[in-house]
This record gives sequence, C-alpha cells and structure tokens, in this order.
Amino acid sequence: MAAEPENWTTVPADYRGDALVASMALGGVDHLFFTSGSELAFYQESISKARHHNRPVPRLITVTHEHVSLNAALGYAAVSGKTPATAAHVDVGTQHYGCAVHTAWRSGLPVLITAGAAPTAYPGSMVGSRTEGAHLWAQQVIDQNSIVRQYTKWDKRLEYQDNPGLIISRALQVAKSEPCGPVYMSLPREIILLPMPGEAKFPTVDQLGVPRAPGIDIDSAREIAEKLVKAKNPFVVVSASGKDPRTVPELVRLCELLGLPVADAASRLYGSFPMNHPLFQGHVDLKDADVVLVLEANVPWMPGQNAPGPNAWIAVVDHDAAKLRFPTYEFTANVRLNASPLLAIRAITEAAEKLLTASDRSRAADRAQKWGEATQARRRRVEEAALAKGKNTPVDPTFTSYQLAQVLDDNCILIDDSMPSPQLNTFLSLSRPGSYFHNPGSSGGWGPGAALGAKIAAPDRDVVVASGDGFWQFGVSNAAIWSAAHHRAPFLAVVFQNRSYTTGTLGVKAAFGDGYAAKYDYEGGYFDPPIDFAKEAEAAGAYGENVRDPAEVGPAIKRGLAQVRRGTPAVIAVWQPRLLHQD
Repeated sequence: MAAEPENWTTVPADYRGDALVASMALGGVDHLFFTSGSELAFYQESISKARHHNRPVPRLITVTHEHVSLNAALGYAAVSGKTPATAAHVDVGTQHYGCAVHTAWRSGLPVLITAGAAPTAYPGSMVGSRTEGAHLWAQQVIDQNSIVRQYTKWDKRLEYQDNPGLIISRALQVAKSEPCGPVYMSLPREIILLPMPGEAKFPTVDQLGVPRAPGIDIDSAREIAEKLVKAKNPFVVVSASGKDPRTVPELVRLCELLGLPVADAASRLYGSFPMNHPLFQGHVDLKDADVVLVLEANVPWMPGQNAPGPNAWIAVVDHDAAKLRFPTYEFTANVRLNASPLLAIRAITEAAEKLLTASDRSRAADRAQKWGEATQARRRRVEEAALAKGKNTPVDPTFTSYQLAQVLDDNCILIDDSMPSPQLNTFLSLSRPGSYFHNPGSSGGWGPGAALGAKIAAPDRDVVVASGDGFWQFGVSNAAIWSAAHHRAPFLAVVFQNRSYTTGTLGVKAAFGDGYAAKYDYEGGYFDPPIDFAKEAEAAGAYGENVRDPAEVGPAIKRGLAQVRRGTPAVIAVWQPRLLHQD
C-alpha cells in the first residue's frame, strides 16, 4: 500500500467528518452557513469538538432557509474576499437553494456548497445506515449532484475510497481559481461517519496551490495605452472589476492620467470606480466612442444605437475574456485578454506614462475638465428632478432613491437588489472600494441573504439593502431577518413597495401595447393589498415601519439606520404608486 506524502498535513480525527471540517478551516473557510438536516449532525459535533480543543474551525451560522443561506454566503464572499461554505439537507435542501445557485454561478465568487446525501447502507450494517424511518428511502435520488451540475465549476459525491480532507482541499482549489465560482459536494451519511484511526492526513489547499491570476504581456499593455493616449473620445467601461477593491485606486490613477471618462456596463455589479468622481459618468451613450477599454463586464452595453460604432477599437480585459460560461455571446472586440484587471490596469498605466507627450497631457486635462463639467450638470439636473417629485403621494420612487442616497456614507455597504426603475444608481455617491454590490444574476431575492452575509463579513459597517417588494418576497426575507437578529448581524432594508410586478405590467405593455391584458387591468401583474412588511419584520425580531408620507421618507430611513446601529435589524417599506395604475 502506497504511503501518503510526508509533506501532507496531519490533524486529529475520530471520523471522516472531523477531517472534512479540519480541511475547510485550514483552507480558509471561516464561516459555514448552515441549515439543519439529520445527516448534517456531524458538522455540529465536529465544529464543537474542534472549538473545545482550540483548533481552527468555521463559525456555524444558522439560517432557516437554504435560499437565504447561499445568498448570505455570496454576500460574505463579496465583502470579505474569502471562501465560505454552506450546508443543506439532502436533495430537498439542495433544491431549496433554488435560484441562489444561478446567482452563485453568475457571481464569479468562490463558495463551497455542500449537502448531505441519503444513506444507502442496509439498516444496521454500519454506522449511519438506514435506521431512522421511511423518509430515508424517499431522499435517495439517481443523481443528486445533477440538480446543480450545470451551475457549478466542479461537483463530487464523497465515496468510500476518498480522502475527505483532500477532496475538500481540491474543491476549494477549484472554487478559488479564476474565474472563481461555486463548487458542490454531496456527503452520504454513512460515508461521512466512517471512523478514522485518530488522525487524518491530507494536503491543504495552500499545499495544492491556487493558480495566480495572469497579468497582460508588455506588448498588449503598450498597444492599449497607445490607443487610449491618441484617442479623441475614449471610454473605460466597468462592471465587476471592483470585486478586487485594489483595482479602484489604480483605475482612478489611470483615468486621471489620461482624462478617461468611466461608464457603467449595462449592469453594474460592483462599485468599480468612485461614484462621486468627476470622471464617473454612469450609464452613458457610447456611440461616438473611438476607443473603449472594457474591464470585467458580462454585458458591456446593450446592442443597438447607444453601443460603440463599428469603427470603435475595443479591448476587453477579464479573467474570462471570451465569457465561456455563456452559450451565446455576440459582442465584438479587437483584443481580448485573459488577465487580472488589477495587473492589467497597472501595466497599462505604466506604459501610458512612458508614451505621454506634453501635448497628450494637455489634451487629457482638457478632456477631464469637459467630463467633470458634464458630471456637475448631470447631478444638478437629476437632483432637481427628484426634489420636484418630493410631494407626490404615493411616494415617487425617484424621490425615494434620492432620499436613500443622501443617507448613505462611506461607512455604508449598499446591497442593491432593486430594478432599474427606481433609478437608484443615478443618485449614489459612494466612493469607498467595497461599498456597492448589485445582484450578479437574474434571480430576484438575492438581497436579504446577501445583506446578512455582508454584515457578518463587515460587522463595523452599516449594511443597507434596497429592494423592490416582489424581490423582497422572493428572498425569503423573514428567514434573513431572523438570522440577522439571532447572530447580531443587523442590516437595514429599504423596500420600494409598488405592489406591482414590473414584468407583469410594464413588460406586458412593451410586448402587447394596449392589448387585452391592458383592458383587464393587467390581471396577474399586481399583489395589492400587499403583505405588511413592517409587521412581518417585527414578528421576526426587527424594527418595521411603513412610510406613505414623502416628508417622512428621509427621517424614516434614518430611524431605521439608528435601530441597526443599536443592534436591531430594520425594514422601512415605502409605499409607491402601482405601475400603470392610478392609485
């Protein structure tokens, strides 16, 4: 029998669950978002045992719904930069992860998703066999992992012959390798409870090694720099590069050097550039751009008349520049580079500094001044428009967005699960890296769980989630609030309560105009009277307040934030007009 390598790590272990938990902890997993199941008892026992013996161990975070649990893990990963784990009960718990699995796949964040698996050993034949009731037969499916396989980078069912510590280290190695993403493990009860001879030996994830993200070559950096330096109307387009907060000051340096305006991609996922910077333009028309540098954006712009023209020179820098996770992808580019945005920005800046002439610097300064003046004018314009709606009842969503933006400062983390209609992006002025996160997928309801995870990752910062009322309900918000109260991780939720589905009203009108659905008042498009979210929040241990008076929007948000700072989660539901309906 072959001996295990001498350089592997040895840890105390009485059974396989001990080895699995030890490998998680040694691999940097410091939080396990946990929803109970009969076969998951080993997590509680092994974590308690390790804590008793002062060994490194993940903190177990109880969450009463798996959808919230996985979204919380994503929020934690986004804010902390670490890899969390989750645990769910067999196939049914895996299915309860639901749309959060889609969100994890699109997030580019590392997360270790685990679930128990029903035992198949004959009753009484070994520890963990089928001994507790008929449900153990019902829980066995042909291929549990297939439930999530197309949404993960890697999946594995733990088998008899596997070294559990090694398998966990391998899972973490895959999850942390760029482009990062979710991995999934199913853990049969009788396999995870197999005894061990008092110790386990396996390589940690550091011993396996996580590949470093590549930089760009000197020639490519110089080519991009030359194009930007000589361009007449260049742009930088951002979306997810701010996932690494270190990119933000480096991008500011490059843009100030060359007078480059920064535009949001079609969907802003992270705060990738200070929102109060004169060069930040938000969503703008790119049709006149002659050079565009795209940094880590899945959808850099919507195809059509506002996209760059056919003669524009486009460079894409991304951990996955070809977007291999998208079966169909139609965006063109002159250069695509698989590279770390951080290293690429630094290399392009260094190349540009060597190329700049006095004339180039003068043109860059003039361009920066022009865009700075445009920024000031735009901010005055949108503020005046918001204030003009300050007396509307029900409360106008634009005015709500403006009031929320006024309360947020650089100690805040905003979890944005809102739809484009409130126009929240228009008013934000967040400048601190790691302060803004938007739903990375198309599944509404990410926000409540993500806010919980964000607060656990950053306990000293104010965490605020903005959500429509439909998404708030999709997010199993009562479970998120309960966990926030239980684990002393309070966050503030501002819910835009328009009692309407955007898809069921505006979407129907866009498709069918004034057709039959319009004649019948968009049946299926409204949920009025709605749930009283304030009372629901109170029932889950939070502060709740309904707001119908526009004059109370700002003060109510401040009252909610004061509650959070005292340790109590808070929900402020602001009543808006129903879409396509007279209230």
